[in-house]
Amino acid sequence: MKRSIRMAMMGAAAAFSLLGGVGVADASISMLKNFTFASPTFEHPHPFAKAHILLQISQDSPARWGLALANAQNLLDYFGQEEVQIVFVAFGPGEKMYLANSPVAKKIAALNAEGVEFDACDNTYKAMTKKMGYPPKLVAQAVMVPAGIVRIMQLEQHGFDYVKP
Repeated sequence: MKRSIRMAMMGAAAAFSLLGGVGVADASISMLKNFTFASPTFEHPHPFAKAHILLQISQDSPARWGLALANAQNLLDYFGQEEVQIVFVAFGPGEKMYLANSPVAKKIAALNAEGVEFDACDNTYKAMTKKMGYPPKLVAQAVMVPAGIVRIMQLEQHGFDYVKP
């Protein structure tokens, strides 16, 4: 019995290493394999949107997170869900906003249901994993991108208005 459990654990560890150490974030939505700087893709495409906004989240400040989320709700209320495309890009200390136990996790889920996208920096996620000693659990709505700052540059070059609340 002990041998079969040990063999199963060794098999799981081998599979884990073959997959490159897949963590919890990899269960989230990911753009890591198909990211092309010249051609942005979206979890929530808005082909008829007249306004395109990106909101940068780079501070560990629940008050700022709340402000940014309220800004997104105000944009949705003003333009309408189909007329505005909103993408949050979190990196550095701001990526804590996307932790599953974040005080704004429910608001993220609600805005995601209205078509708002929440992009997470994979570089930050790897640094958080190293610092914590385990992969932190992110909200299911987090979309992994290779680098937050690269995503911001990409979206700005494709006509998105930049806001840092």
